Amino acid sequence: MNATTLPQVAGKLTPDAPLAPLVWFKSGGAAQWLFEPKDVADLQHFLRDLDPAVPVMALGLGSNLIVRDGGVPGVVVRLGKLFTAVREVAPQTLACGGGASGILVSSTARDCGIAGLEFLRSIPGTVGGFVRMNGGAYGRETCDILVDCDVVLRDGSLVTLPVADLHYTYRHSDLPDGAIVVAARFRGVAGEPAAIQAEMDRIAASREASQPLRSKTGGSTFKNPAGQKAWQLVDAAGCRGLTIGGAQVSEKHTNFLINTGSATSTEIEALGEEVRRRVKAQSGVELEWEIQRVGNAK
Repeated sequence: MNATTLPQVAGKLTPDAPLAPLVWFKSGGAAQWLFEPKDVADLQHFLRDLDPAVPVMALGLGSNLIVRDGGVPGVVVRLGKLFTAVREVAPQTLACGGGASGILVSSTARDCGIAGLEFLRSIPGTVGGFVRMNGGAYGRETCDILVDCDVVLRDGSLVTLPVADLHYTYRHSDLPDGAIVVAARFRGVAGEPAAIQAEMDRIAASREASQPLRSKTGGSTFKNPAGQKAWQLVDAAGCRGLTIGGAQVSEKHTNFLINTGSATSTEIEALGEEVRRRVKAQSGVELEWEIQRVGNAK
């Protein structure tokens, strides 16, 4: 797949683009192609004319992601500034671009007197990622606030999917592979900006106190099994501070893995698998990855 066989674009198309700078772990290989579309139409035309056999993956803030060291084949799509707008379009309802951050969405909701979206303040991701993964924190999930979303499918068609069509479960949706979320509508309830800000401050302080936010990390590593906390199972299995190469289980929060400086993605993933093995041996529980792992091993 070379530049002559790829569709023409109005945006930016970069071959062999390093992804490590774009993800929180700061590790991993390159994208075969990185596409930053100019607008929705540019994305539609590109996907429509792209060989259907070429894999396509969306990249948001790169917080919940291990990019393997061999890189990602096909095309990685990253939505730019045009996709970050957030505005009130109906009472207690925000229209959000797929590239808008959780902080921007929750801050705009506060300014508009919309409560119920404060939890997005604590999730280091974009609207597209929240919609795909049913992102959640502090007792709330995306499915609680989503009205519908605009999605460009792998064939280039633009469709609007109501929340019911995504069949949400814990950290999962039925959004098709290769589909890119370009916008979403979130609905909250009427609230006082000062009270909303106080709740956002409470969430931010709680997160700062309990999570290794100053480290190169990927957020919550494993899903919480029904009725249990992943971090407690990891701790009980003696994994606090466990290392493989430059990868470490956080001492501050055992459901976080850290790149202490020089870790490869191979080491980070291997550490996660070793934690899963020890937890299974100690408690019989099979932990499921919450972090997405993409690309090829080196």
